[in-house]
Amino acid sequence: MKTCKYTNARRQFLKSTVAATLAYSLLSQITAGSESRVIKKTIPSSAERLSVIGLGTSRTFNVSDSADSISPLVEVIQTFFDRGGQLIDSSPMYGNAESVTGALLDQVKNKQGLFTATKVWTNGKDEGTRQMQRSMQRMGVDHIDLMQIHNLRDWQTHIETLVDWKARGKIRYIGITTSHGRYHKDLEAIMRQQPLDFVQFSYNILDRAAEQRLLPIAQEKGIATLINRPYQRGSLFRLVKGKPLPEWAAEIDCVSWGQFFLKFIASHPGVTCIIPATSKLKHMADNMAAGYGRLPDENTRERMIEYLAWL
Repeated sequence: MKTCKYTNARRQFLKSTVAATLAYSLLSQITAGSESRVIKKTIPSSAERLSVIGLGTSRTFNVSDSADSISPLVEVIQTFFDRGGQLIDSSPMYGNAESVTGALLDQVKNKQGLFTATKVWTNGKDEGTRQMQRSMQRMGVDHIDLMQIHNLRDWQTHIETLVDWKARGKIRYIGITTSHGRYHKDLEAIMRQQPLDFVQFSYNILDRAAEQRLLPIAQEKGIATLINRPYQRGSLFRLVKGKPLPEWAAEIDCVSWGQFFLKFIASHPGVTCIIPATSKLKHMADNMAAGYGRLPDENTRERMIEYLAWL
């Protein structure tokens, strides 16, 4: 499996700090039965509660589905569930990620609360239907909790199919995604006009464009949000490499930069679930620790932005 720049940046950062040790120490105090302590957000269209830290699979799960490739990931995904994780997001665009996810789900001992999310990423109604059926087979499920239209591709066609599938119980929620700022205007219009349960886009402490329009519209229209690229593909770790975490981070139960970045996102009232992608156990432990404890209030959020700008 190829190592991406993000993985290198975060690994080097964690090696140079005690963040990983502190994250494990925090998580050692959290038992699998302490679900009530997991930070959860409400899906507006149903009032269902969802743990704020989810799991993305882009790049990290695009490996062979052989036993040798799958084996190192079993403990990673088991930790995700043991620490209260629910939503796993994938896509046919992510190579072998859906099949790997399905193979992993077969091996985990406890997947209570599993919430499957994937996407349709093709043109045409018939091909879209075939692709979504393949996704269910690859992930080993008979229904998908959330089906999303990936990067707005042929969305006018697929939205009709998704509405029909939701009515027939093949999916529970309808969504649409983008990771490109150039699509924000189109996405805004779709959010206002279509029967969406979820919308997915990029948002982090440096890329806060979504605060201007997308997050407010989601709140206004009662649309849940999935947040991708929370670390800006690793550039946030490169930015803070060798820099001290502020002492006041302890006030929000934060012991690492990764948790600092995730808690900033999670604290926005319009955010439902964040989907950092990882195939590393220590990164998973660090991510999941951000889903516990206190979140920053508005004053602390401003302080976090100012501190990062000062570095």
